[in-house]
Amino acid sequence: MFFVVAVWASLSVLCSQTELNVDSSYVAAVYEHHLFLNPEPHVPTSRPAALLHMQRNLDVYQQQAALAAQQGAQILVFPEDGLQGFNFSRTSIFSYLETIPDPQQESWNPCTEPGRYNNTEVLQQLSCMARRYSLYLVANMADLQPCPLKTDPSSSCPSDGRWQFNTNVVFSSDGLLVARYHKHNLYFEEAFDQPPQPEIITFDTPFAGRFGLITCFDILFQEPTVSLVEQGVRQVIFPTAWMNQLPLLDTIQFQQAFSLGANVTLLAANIRNDRLIMTGSGIYTPFSAVYHHAKRGDPEEGRLLVARVPVLHPQWVGQGVATEEGDVQVSSAATDSGFCHQDSCYDSSPPVPPSSSSTFNSSMMYDPFKFVLLNDTEGELNVCDGAFCCHLQYRRLKSSEELYALGAFSGTHIVNGRYALQVCAVVRCAGLETSSCGQEVEDAESKIDFLLEGKFGTKHVYPSILASHLVLEQPQHLEKSEDGRVIMKHSNMTAGLITACLYSRMYHLDNE
Repeated sequence: MFFVVAVWASLSVLCSQTELNVDSSYVAAVYEHHLFLNPEPHVPTSRPAALLHMQRNLDVYQQQAALAAQQGAQILVFPEDGLQGFNFSRTSIFSYLETIPDPQQESWNPCTEPGRYNNTEVLQQLSCMARRYSLYLVANMADLQPCPLKTDPSSSCPSDGRWQFNTNVVFSSDGLLVARYHKHNLYFEEAFDQPPQPEIITFDTPFAGRFGLITCFDILFQEPTVSLVEQGVRQVIFPTAWMNQLPLLDTIQFQQAFSLGANVTLLAANIRNDRLIMTGSGIYTPFSAVYHHAKRGDPEEGRLLVARVPVLHPQWVGQGVATEEGDVQVSSAATDSGFCHQDSCYDSSPPVPPSSSSTFNSSMMYDPFKFVLLNDTEGELNVCDGAFCCHLQYRRLKSSEELYALGAFSGTHIVNGRYALQVCAVVRCAGLETSSCGQEVEDAESKIDFLLEGKFGTKHVYPSILASHLVLEQPQHLEKSEDGRVIMKHSNMTAGLITACLYSRMYHLDNE
């Protein structure tokens, strides 16, 4: 689970162990789940009571699997914590645990061989669900493993002599357990252990080749996420329980940003819980986005998304414009915006001017950003945080009293997680005072054509554009150079701008 208080490689398809019979596309589904919670998660319960609780969520899974299958889904992803919920203690979650065998060590189909292991009722139901509806099924559940681990016999044991892991399981379309991944980057999860070593877990499918597994907070860290991508994985499964925080880390905003920045397909399934500000799921490729983000006042209910997804072939290129819960139309070039017509707005590396006048400080996502206001109808601005500088060309298309600012941050985020960042962001301020720049905003009227640029100390840069009422827009032009310079150009917005962001992760500085 991740309660957020912070957050171009070449394309390829990898196919190995499973015999591949790939069409050019496949049908993926993700389910945003309004789960039934245990009202007293810190109170230990019996195994029958735990099963009764999980059965309510499994019944919903069963209904959604049937609906997904009716729409031709070949793979279905459920969210993190979707069966038992969260906020358990190490002791109180015990009755929810099942010992999940390692598919790399043994072959087991829980549906057809239910008697092989005791206390595996949930595994059996998930396996039979995949088998009944003939689809690959990914779910998240709680795993119990004895000490020492068979896969790491030299690792030290927790004091109570057992391992408890936040775990993704994958079943093939005949019910075979084909993958098990233990979440590495925990976010205040008292009930679970961090595995002794990061696990790089993939599985192969006959319809799309290889997929990799991560969970929630993992997406912000090098291990295992970046390692998966660097090993050639271009299709990533992402169960999450993500609490939104604007203006930089709304769920759909960073899900799309990761897909674009890492050049991967991301199948993201989130929890729906209004009290915890949890919503936002989607099916993303580097040139498309089909997603759902609940709005204030919407019924608190689940949402199934199904989309046909292209298998990522080498040299597949294109850009698109995202629309909420809609397909993205692919286009190969940016729409003419009337400014900065060149393929690159600089023939060579641009000058590094000092920050524009009237630079001010304001906190955004608990980090001290340097800001400068967009005071004119159009213009160019620069803002620097130390030696790290951001550049903006902009033109506002509609007169409005809304206040906007260009912000820069280079440093280590240290609130509820530690990770190094360099960020360039254009944000709508919450009010008309500079102190409101960086605060949460969900709506805006001002449509802005812009070019946003930064020179980053890493290749791991994740671009995003979030428009009014939490609608995604696909950047019309992204450009990256070997010296770390990244340019994002966009025009003809469908709604007012909330945030345009280049969010880079300086993984190599995390421990400094």
